[in-house]
Formats: sequence, structure tokens, C-alpha cells
Amino acid sequence: MRRLFRFIALLLLLIALALAARDGYASYQAQALRIMDAGTLWAGLHRDSLQLAEPAISRYLHPFLWHPVMVTILLFPSWLVFGVLGIILWSLTRLPGRRASRDLFMRN
Repeated sequence: MRRLFRFIALLLLLIALALAARDGYASYQAQALRIMDAGTLWAGLHRDSLQLAEPAISRYLHPFLWHPVMVTILLFPSWLVFGVLGIILWSLTRLPGRRASRDLFMRN
């Protein structure tokens, strides 16, 4: 299971890298800073699910989770959202490190 989540984390980080490259290329072409936020990306991929997410989250979870939490997240750059999710998932699936003091006691 750990490998599956590590693979998903790696995919999220690669998507973040691709989105950052896309923003860099769009900024270069426009000769101005062009950064796509997560809400614009979601709307471009599937607008209906974005429109259904607000009432579902507000009604079934809590209204505070949509306004201001999800709205704030959707205004962040898309590469940042995917990158942070990938880093969090990667760090949650890492193996616990060995402590030097425990190794010293095991040798004796």
C-alpha cells in the first residue's frame, strides 16, 4: 500500500512540475506573468463537478469548508496545490528513520 501512495505522490509532483513549466511557457509567450490557479484548472477540466462541489461540501460537511477554505485553495497556483499535496503524501509514506541511540543499545 505504501508503494501505491508513493507512486501517487510522485505523480502529483510530476503534475506540479508540468503545470509550473506550463505557467513559465505561458508567461514567456505573453511577456507577462501568467499563472493558472487551481480553480481555473478544475473548471477547464470539468466545470460541472466544480459547480456540484460547492453545495455538496457546504451541505454535507460544513459551510466553512467551502467558504473560505476551499475558495482560498482554489485561488492558489495549480502547481503549488499539486506540489504541496505530493510532498505531504510523500512525507506521510516514508519509512521511519532509525535513531542512533536505539542502534547503540541493540549492538550491546
